[in-house]
Amino acid sequence: MLLIEAGPRFIGADAFPPELRYGALLSAMMPEHPHNWGAVATLRPGVRQPNPRGRVVGGSSALNGTIFTRGLPEDFDGWASQGNPEWSYERVLPYFKKLEADQDFNDPYHGAEGPIPVRRAGGSEWVPIDHTFVAACREAGFPDDPDMNGPRSIGVGALPVNNVGGIRMNTAITYLDAARDRSNLSVRDGALVLRVLLDGNNATGVEVKCAGKIFRVAAGEVIISAGAIRSPQLLMLSGIGSAQELQRVGITVKHESPLVGREFTDHCSFRIPFRVTKRRSPVPNPTKSAWAHAAMHFTSEASAGHSDMMFIQSSIPTNDSILYGASLLTRLKMLRSMAGKISLPKLYNFARSGWDHGLTCIMQQDASRGEIRLSSAEPDKNPELYYHYLESATDRRRLRDAARLAVRLIDSAPYRELGAKRAEPGDAILGSDALLDKYLMDHLGTSMHMASTCRMGPSAESAVVDQYCRVHGIDRLRVVDSSIMPVVVRRCPAATAVMIGERAAGFFS
Repeated sequence: MLLIEAGPRFIGADAFPPELRYGALLSAMMPEHPHNWGAVATLRPGVRQPNPRGRVVGGSSALNGTIFTRGLPEDFDGWASQGNPEWSYERVLPYFKKLEADQDFNDPYHGAEGPIPVRRAGGSEWVPIDHTFVAACREAGFPDDPDMNGPRSIGVGALPVNNVGGIRMNTAITYLDAARDRSNLSVRDGALVLRVLLDGNNATGVEVKCAGKIFRVAAGEVIISAGAIRSPQLLMLSGIGSAQELQRVGITVKHESPLVGREFTDHCSFRIPFRVTKRRSPVPNPTKSAWAHAAMHFTSEASAGHSDMMFIQSSIPTNDSILYGASLLTRLKMLRSMAGKISLPKLYNFARSGWDHGLTCIMQQDASRGEIRLSSAEPDKNPELYYHYLESATDRRRLRDAARLAVRLIDSAPYRELGAKRAEPGDAILGSDALLDKYLMDHLGTSMHMASTCRMGPSAESAVVDQYCRVHGIDRLRVVDSSIMPVVVRRCPAATAVMIGERAAGFFS
């Protein structure tokens, strides 16, 4: 087996640069970081945001926030009901257990011997802001959630993370390092796959650019695992996709597959910023801690689904996570790299200094469906990402309700005792649906949880791959990553993405 990766390979946690090694450092998400593809998303007209994806062996697991929550049983049973019975909760649960070594739970829902350690920060690791958040949620009537990876998760509690001693336990460390002596595995880093080679309806290999030269690599089977942006892009560059889209940029159509890059799903988000004026203890060291220790899942009154909204309270101020150890010159370069890639109100918030925290809300099942469009036929050019967020009146109401709830929490007695002062939005905005909609649209974000760009389903008319990850209409070609989710799960999807790899591996034998 040959694994080809465009970015570099680091072997062992100590070999990774600090911003990739430590799970609470987020500077690798800046657009011009060398281990980030630098994609930019248009969330709605006039509102843009960088959409980082890892350009390194380990992919986006090497730069994410290390939140390791599973999807709910209803998510996977929903996939199964759409013609994918191999992905029901009953079928995927063994693979969630297989991938993890849960340090807190030993029961039928958790694994103990998998490659990825999963833990929850204990009370001794919590800082005052963590206790404040939990107290405010309890005061507002929300239940405790002792296990956010349990099948009935809802309420407030400790976040499961794949962060141990501050180290981001990415898939390169947890999977590939353990397999580096295998005689049947080779890893070629620094090699950009340009396209999949096709002979009629058969995939025969890939074309690769490495060290300035172009090579052809023959293969008995090609498995694309480039993530929810790059996997559909690679299919389109290979001539697989919507004929109209391919012809627009001059690519010869090899196989019509109209849903490649279409109708993707993600998690809309926003952040209510505030400042803590009474610091009772030092902020956690970002090289020793996770970025967030506690969160809450709840159900919006406007939602048809269960446990579909999430609040995350930052334990480490966002500016510390992004700017930790950066010189003034580096900080200025970071700000410059964001120009034109983020809305001005959000850029202003990012530029502020001090001990700023935020309460982030994630809408985990929204009505929006996005599209990926090629900007060029050149493989090293990022495609264009259009999200179409908040076109649904129901979604706008859900986000308004969440914003007002977040403000009630920040204005509650537990936060006041900590000296928390809300920066925005003001009371006049909160009192008007129209003004609050405008505020949220200007400050809108995406959680970078993109899925469904190569969705799976029983037919080429409704999907790109079948439930065994095989591309409809093309033999010996599969896609295995978060792009195959029919709909993104109602949780942060990192654990589900790893499960997809484990589940799909069972189809190869």
